[in-house]
Amino acid sequence: MHARPPPTSHSVHHPALRTRDGSEAKVRYEELFFDLVYVFAVTQLSHYLLAHLTPLGALETLLLWFAVWLGWQYTCWVTNWFDPRSAPIRLMLFGVMLAGLVMSAAIPGAFAERAQVFAAAFVAIQVGRSLFICLLLPRHHVLAANFRRILGWNCIAAVFWIAGALNAGPARMACWAVAIACEYVSPMFGFRLPGLGRSRTADWTIEGGHLAERCQLFVIMALGESILLTGDTFAKTHTLGSLSTVAFLSAFAGSLAMWWLYFDTSSEHGSHVIAHADDPGRLGAYFHYVHVLIVGGIIVTAVGNELVIAHPHGHMALPELIVMLGAPLAYLLGNGLYKRIVYGAFPASHAVGMAATAALAVAAPRLDLLAMNVLTTAVILAVAAWDTYRSRAAVPVGA
Repeated sequence: MHARPPPTSHSVHHPALRTRDGSEAKVRYEELFFDLVYVFAVTQLSHYLLAHLTPLGALETLLLWFAVWLGWQYTCWVTNWFDPRSAPIRLMLFGVMLAGLVMSAAIPGAFAERAQVFAAAFVAIQVGRSLFICLLLPRHHVLAANFRRILGWNCIAAVFWIAGALNAGPARMACWAVAIACEYVSPMFGFRLPGLGRSRTADWTIEGGHLAERCQLFVIMALGESILLTGDTFAKTHTLGSLSTVAFLSAFAGSLAMWWLYFDTSSEHGSHVIAHADDPGRLGAYFHYVHVLIVGGIIVTAVGNELVIAHPHGHMALPELIVMLGAPLAYLLGNGLYKRIVYGAFPASHAVGMAATAALAVAAPRLDLLAMNVLTTAVILAVAAWDTYRSRAAVPVGA
C-alpha cells in the first residue's frame, strides 16, 4: 500500500481544520487534557463492577463501558479532522469534558436513581458535538454531509437513551443496548440514512498515525488506572502478609505483561499500517472496534487485581470466574484482532493463550483467587514472550 495523499484544497479551507501537509498530525495538549475525564470514567467503571459483582452487574458494566468508549471515540475522530488549538474546537472539547464529567459521576447510579442524569449527559455529548460541527462547517463542505449523517444516528440513538432512562429494569437495558448498537454499528454501513445517502470510508480523510496514537494513549491510561487501583488496594491491606504480597506481585506482573503484549512491537507497526493505508478511514474504524475489547479487558483486570489482593483465598464463584477469566480472554482476543489488522493474520500465540485461559475454568472449583490470578498472569506472560519472538520477524501489512 502507498501513503494516502493529503486531501485536496477544497477540504482544508476551513480555519478550524487541521492542516494536512503530509506530515503526521500531533496529539495536542487539549486532547490529553480531555482524556483526564476518561481516567475518572474508567475508575468509575471498575468500582461499579466491583460493587455489582454478579452476571447482571457485569452486563450493566458492559453497557456503560460501551457508552464511555463511544463518547471518547467519536470525539477522537473529530479532533483527527479538526485542530484542537482552534478556539471553536477547544471550546467544544471543554464542553464535552464537562458533560463527560457529569456522565462519569452518574455511573454508580446509572441503573438506579441517576439514570436520567447519565443518559442526558451522554446525549449532550453525542448530539451536542455533532450538531456543533454541522453548524461550524459550511453546508457544502466535503465533510458536512458525513457529519449530518452522524448527527442523524446520534439523534436516533438519543431517543433510546432517553427512553431507557425513563424506564427501569430490563426495559432500560434493552433500550440502552439498542442505542449503543445504533452508534456502534452505523459506521459499518456509512451512517446510511434516507435522503442523506451514505458515507464511504475512503472519504474519511483521517490522519492515521494520530488515530493510532490516540488509541495507544487510551491503553496507557487504562493500564495506569489498573496500576493505581492495584497499589491503592495493596496500601489499604491491613496485614501485608506473604499471600497479599504474592497477589500484589502477580497483579503487577500481569499489568507488565499486558503492556508488553501491546506495546512491544505491534503498536509501532499499527501506526505504520494505518498511516500508509489506501483507505485509512476503514482501518481507523477497525482500530476503534478492537480497542473496545483491549481496554475493556484492562478495566476488568483491575477489578480482578483488587479482589485478589484483598482476598487471596477468596472463593471462585461464578462472578469471580467471569472476572478472572473474562479479562484475559477479552484482552487476548482484542490484541489478536488488532494484530490481524497489522500483520494480516491472527497470531497463534494468542489463540493458544485463549485456549489455555479457557481451560482453567475446569480447574476453577479447586482454585482460590490467588492461584487463578497467578495462572492467568503466567499465560499472558508466556503469550507476550512468544509474541515478541514471533513479531521481531513479522512484517506489517503494506510494508
